[in-house]
Amino acid sequence: MTDQRCFAPDGLDAFAAAYPGDAARVGHRLHDHSLFALEALAALAERLPESHVEHSFGNLAVDQDPAAVRSAATPVGEIVRTIDDNGCWMVLKKVDADPAYAALIDACLAELAPVTVPRTGPYRRREAFIFLSSPHSVTPFHMDPEHNILLQIAGTKTMRVYPAGDLSIVPAEVHEAFHRGGRHRNMKHDPAFDALAQDHVLTPGEAVYVPVKAPHWVQNGPTRSVSFSITWRSDESDGEARLHRVNQRLRRMGWTPATPGASPAADAAKVAAHRAVKGATATARRLLGSARWRTAY
Repeated sequence: MTDQRCFAPDGLDAFAAAYPGDAARVGHRLHDHSLFALEALAALAERLPESHVEHSFGNLAVDQDPAAVRSAATPVGEIVRTIDDNGCWMVLKKVDADPAYAALIDACLAELAPVTVPRTGPYRRREAFIFLSSPHSVTPFHMDPEHNILLQIAGTKTMRVYPAGDLSIVPAEVHEAFHRGGRHRNMKHDPAFDALAQDHVLTPGEAVYVPVKAPHWVQNGPTRSVSFSITWRSDESDGEARLHRVNQRLRRMGWTPATPGASPAADAAKVAAHRAVKGATATARRLLGSARWRTAY
């Protein structure tokens, strides 16, 4: 890669026009980067902690039951090296724990910062993921809590993206449960949702920005696919998550909380109250821990 910039100028323009609420195609320059060579990825998989590597067979349904997903009994490095024909899907999580990949995500996010920071606040929880898929693999219907740009490095795939916040696709109760944890990321898909979706066919050098919690699923093309996912949280996404946590608590108390967005002032009050309570709780725990330490000492 001779040009060290991560994104093409017109790609940044498309991102700026869409961020933060709409999906958009974004041109990038990383598809020939040496860090994404197959052997480099195999070595990365072998040195990452076991908890940072997830894999399964890729012949999954869009509406996949997570309990029925099967994994190959193969060393992770070998799964990467044979991804062309082993029928597997793999994600290398939090690859920014590796210094070389951390430098790359830092460079990419620095290019996006003139757009992101003024609109949604400073970056929170910056993370990067690498997806490897055998031909025709499927990533089932799901949503993610982060802002995300998925950069296609090798092969082709189609990402079908649905609008974020459409309660006919993801009801309020599902949003609330999502933010309380304990649910698998795969969600129930109804083919009727597809009338609202937009397909993004990605080839090397193309990317798609996916807004926070915009539902999507992915169909890999006829050759192996390698994709690099750059994600971050923001003040906006943090507030949205807190709002759903408060609404779930109210629902458990027998109330019917207002739909997010129906009353921005009420939404802001809920988020502020949640931050205040959590902040006070964290402070109390620190003080209590300090007092216990002094007593023990």
